[in-house]
Amino acid sequence: MPQRLDNAYRGHKLGLWLFGVVVVAKSAQSLAILVDGYATARDADGIPLDAYPSATAQTVVSVLAQGSLWRLIFCLLCVVVLLRYRSAVPLMFALLVVHYLAGQLMFHFVPLVRLGTPPGPLVNLILFSLMIVGLALAMWRGTREAQQ
Repeated sequence: MPQRLDNAYRGHKLGLWLFGVVVVAKSAQSLAILVDGYATARDADGIPLDAYPSATAQTVVSVLAQGSLWRLIFCLLCVVVLLRYRSAVPLMFALLVVHYLAGQLMFHFVPLVRLGTPPGPLVNLILFSLMIVGLALAMWRGTREAQQ
């Protein structure tokens, strides 16, 4: 946790770029579900909506849309951090990492039925990898600061 919230980013510059990439990708994922949740759930996530009764499929899409709205709001908060409170970038990376890990733990206990090998989980794993690297870079103190 930063000692104070300001726009002084102390990590490696690449960490800011990775943060931006992750936030844009997560925002795009959220918007895809909010705009066309049925196709996104079916094609990107491999959820067999066609095998469910119409009301059940609509309920699944509705629950996904609610989660995506929350993720989009979190992404907007990340944009505020990127533009105004860059000292909080490591904290936001950490929250994104914890959110991903908690979701994976939840899927371990409450598995999600998927058809085939949809691209969504792979994309999320790549984003998770970028989050880990970005968190490390955001927390990294360069040799210039270490000497001060």
